[in-house]
Amino acid sequence: MNECKCRDMLMDEIRAVNFAIVDLKLYLDTHPNECQKINIYNSFVEKYKCLLKEFHENYGPLIAEMCESDCPWQWIENPWPWNYCENKEVNLCGNTRR
Repeated sequence: MNECKCRDMLMDEIRAVNFAIVDLKLYLDTHPNECQKINIYNSFVEKYKCLLKEFHENYGPLIAEMCESDCPWQWIENPWPWNYCENKEVNLCGNTRR
């Protein structure tokens, strides 16, 4: 499968899981004693962390907090998530990947 399509599918999953987290967070703000929903929320948070890690390992950090930096600031050296397919070579926090 085309690398950009795989990346896009992963981004879609990240967005969907993030949406569920935000929605559950709003629900739990008004229903703080719903243990079943808290468990669902926690499972989505764990899935979100795994998806972010997978994205980071394959395409570079999605958020700056996922990448430690030397001087000069390396975050700006990576392609922005929406520019990934335009670049043949990607710098993943100092590691170059094609």
